[in-house]
Amino acid sequence: MSATLNQRIQQFYDASSGLWEQIWGEHMHHGYYGAAGKDKKERRQAQIDLIEELLQWSQVEQAQKILDVGCGIGGSSLYLAEKLQAHVTGITLSPVQAARASDRAAAAQLSQQTQFQVADALNMPFADASFDFVWSLESGEHMPDKAKFMQECYRVLKPGGTLLMVTWCHRPTGGSAGELTADERKHLAEIYRVYCLPYVISLPEYAAIARNLGLQDLRTADWSTAVAPFWNVVIDSALNPGALLGLLFSGWDTIQAALSLGLMSRGYERGLIRFGLLCGRK
Repeated sequence: MSATLNQRIQQFYDASSGLWEQIWGEHMHHGYYGAAGKDKKERRQAQIDLIEELLQWSQVEQAQKILDVGCGIGGSSLYLAEKLQAHVTGITLSPVQAARASDRAAAAQLSQQTQFQVADALNMPFADASFDFVWSLESGEHMPDKAKFMQECYRVLKPGGTLLMVTWCHRPTGGSAGELTADERKHLAEIYRVYCLPYVISLPEYAAIARNLGLQDLRTADWSTAVAPFWNVVIDSALNPGALLGLLFSGWDTIQAALSLGLMSRGYERGLIRFGLLCGRK
């Protein structure tokens, strides 16, 4: 299953990354619209603000060697390399993304500080204790084995290093909230199908995995309210002529994903989809 899923993810991002960059820019992640989600700002600025807010929340002010797991076309990698004056290694399943990230690094004169490669996050080609900061921004949802993924992130982290993982989750199911309903599971299944996801779990479940690994100073947060406006902004921008024309040439999977943007927007509205943060130290 994992090999087939990886192929689907690769093909999805090979086909869609160029269009995303053309229409929406280099940052392939949510934007931050203030804690209450009410701030009015340009979408790309909101995406940069998310990176800044995450660094502040995780209390990471410096790093020498950073791993960006699920690096896309290098948006976060290049930003972190420049801001923290660090060396950043980015991994992705998409050869198209890795090549584009390398090209963008060269254009930004950051080739000496960055490297990008195709690699599986469940079996990383790095020695133990290789990085002092592991950054995973919206890639955990793609992982077919969440525990193995976090175990690999922990393995390559240096003692004293920080892991910051930000990922799509479903609502917690403990206590009075109760288990997911049949309608909620159906909604999630549609999101999985469209965005090449095996499944998502709740933030408390991620925290339990992290505790079992021995991650110290563990903290979690739910920023769903702060990022939820992003999807309506993307929906609006997808309706411009340039985006529509690009979609026609990007393949059915990309078209299907664009037509299904409302799944995420409605998921946030009903409290089913959550934007979970987890940070800890080895």
